[in-house]
Amino acid sequence: MITIIGSTWKELLRKRVMLLTLLMTVIFLFAFWFVAKTIGASLHESHFASDMQHLIAVYERSAMILSLGFFFGSFVIAFLSIFSSFSVIAGEAEQGVLQALMTRPLSRLSWYMGRWIGFVSWGIGYAALLFTSILLVSWIHAGIPGDIVSLTRSFALFIFVVPLLVSLSMLGSCHFSSTGNGVLMTMLYGAGWLGGMIEKVAGSIQIDQNIAIKPLLTIAGIMSLVMPADSLQSRMQAELFAITELQGLVKLRSVFDIFSFDRVPSNAFLMYSAGYMLIMLLLGLWSFRRKDL
Repeated sequence: MITIIGSTWKELLRKRVMLLTLLMTVIFLFAFWFVAKTIGASLHESHFASDMQHLIAVYERSAMILSLGFFFGSFVIAFLSIFSSFSVIAGEAEQGVLQALMTRPLSRLSWYMGRWIGFVSWGIGYAALLFTSILLVSWIHAGIPGDIVSLTRSFALFIFVVPLLVSLSMLGSCHFSSTGNGVLMTMLYGAGWLGGMIEKVAGSIQIDQNIAIKPLLTIAGIMSLVMPADSLQSRMQAELFAITELQGLVKLRSVFDIFSFDRVPSNAFLMYSAGYMLIMLLLGLWSFRRKDL
């Protein structure tokens, strides 16, 4: 299995998608640096009546910068997880690579889990680098809200998207062609993002009491259940900003309406997401064992 993990890392290094991801990350961090610098500079130009007012203002600016950074960072992590693994089975089966490997004393379980661990470990390492970079830029220009506990929780939720998407992508690769699986995964992630955005907009303008809107919110909830990635990112930011402890003191919605925290996923949803990921992984293993290579 260790050999399969190593070969997966080498393959990712050769893939252009990894090179393009790193290139776009550098461009994103440069752009994010100037945006954070512009937002943070407003703190020096403002006048505050008290120290408490200044602290709240620093918190709001930090929340705005971090929300913006993680909003786009979540897309980078998602697409890296999807496009690094969407053709792992279908593509290699079409090229005849799997037929050559499976004739050796290597079980399908070992090959599948080696691939899965390779993709997940690579994605988590990249996510850790991106997470640290976003926090560093925010700390330089406006400080970082939260303590080590909130940062640890938010980091765990940020990287959990990687095994979730890899498990689903590898399962799809057992049943669909490389192109078909890539399109399917992109559409699924887009549907989950759309569902989360509908819930955020509903919370920000208080339209959930409108009976005509409730069916739309139901559909949005179903989208989030089918693809929990965006909801996990919402919970990640809620943990990062300690929304539960500071609710009522700082109104993040007044700072940036698109990042509304009125609908924060519960602990039950986190348990559902963990079970969802495990089921997708087991289904992928079962499908690969039965797949005709």
